[in-house]
Amino acid sequence: MASAEFHALQERLASQPPPPPPASLQELRDRIEAAQGALPLADGTTRADVGLGGVRCVILTPDAGWTATVLYMHGGGFRLASANAYASFGSRLAAASGARVVLVDYRLAPEHPFPAAAEDSLAVYGALLADGTDPASVVVAGDSAGGGLTMSVLVGARDRGMPLPAGGAPLSPWADLTNSGESYVTRADADKLFSMNSATEAAALYLNGADPTHPLASPGLADLAGLPPLLIHVGDAEVLLDDARNLAARAEAAGLDVSFRIFPEMPHVWHLAYPAYPEAVDAVEEIVAFVRRVTGS
Repeated sequence: MASAEFHALQERLASQPPPPPPASLQELRDRIEAAQGALPLADGTTRADVGLGGVRCVILTPDAGWTATVLYMHGGGFRLASANAYASFGSRLAAASGARVVLVDYRLAPEHPFPAAAEDSLAVYGALLADGTDPASVVVAGDSAGGGLTMSVLVGARDRGMPLPAGGAPLSPWADLTNSGESYVTRADADKLFSMNSATEAAALYLNGADPTHPLASPGLADLAGLPPLLIHVGDAEVLLDDARNLAARAEAAGLDVSFRIFPEMPHVWHLAYPAYPEAVDAVEEIVAFVRRVTGS
């Protein structure tokens, strides 16, 4: 049973008049940027805008210092949002974990189709290693499309012979671009944020004719042997429930250390509401504990 705080927030959001449909993809991007990019940083954190591996990044650091690094890829169906739009959440994650959070501003589709987002994310990971970051101090994480990119970084790093990070945390991951999970049907009415239609449209824009089963496009279908520990979160009200469930099952079959949790009634990427209601706090605290466990920080 979800908390009273969660239901109160959902009711407030439902009572607000819906915005007019955007005239274009760029207008929708601009709306997200204006709304999320204006949110304040957590107290006790500092922001820096840098380039890593030729990719723009936003780095949030706790003023008290850090020993671990969370490399984070934002959601948005490969076509929306940005590192700047996630800066507030990144700062809250940095404050809660005591880790440096590196937000990857990967290139977006359709202007930059597959494999641009995956290659940018891998480039940033490689740049961190080249700068002297110990891979054993790094956890790769992300939500939705960024959850899929989390797995793309792990699979890509392994296949290219790069040192692997300490762990990966795909949150509400979109890790199978064949969009074949049964939960697209069984959770269609419950999920107000993602759908088969939006997944089909976004996948087509990102793939641009590429094979949806390519291991960097659908890492949930890839060989997962040899990857580091995983923390996988998903809400029971998500159409991506089966993406997460199937990823966890394949990871366990490959012999990985897997922590998989389904949160009752939670919507797509409820983590971003932290600390507005207990379920978001619980989820972020579990991420923090995972980062500390696998990095020893």
